[in-house]
Amino acid sequence: MSKPIVKCFSCRMHPISKDELSICKKMLGRKTENYFCLTCLADFLHVAEEDILDKIEQFKGEGCVLFK
Repeated sequence: MSKPIVKCFSCRMHPISKDELSICKKMLGRKTENYFCLTCLADFLHVAEEDILDKIEQFKGEGCVLFK
C-alpha cells in the first residue's frame, strides 16, 4: 500500500520530499503535523533555503535517524 502524498502546509502546491519531511520534524519537533516545502520552511523560519539544505547535509553526515 502506498503512502499518501503530503503537501506543503503553507502553499499546498508542492508534495513534501523525504528530506523536507525530516527537516520539518528536526526543526519543528517530531510531533509536528505541519510540513513545509523547502521554500515555505525557509520563509517560516526566516532563513535562506541554502541554510536549510546545509543543515540537511549536516544532519545526514551526523547519522541522524530521521534522514535514513
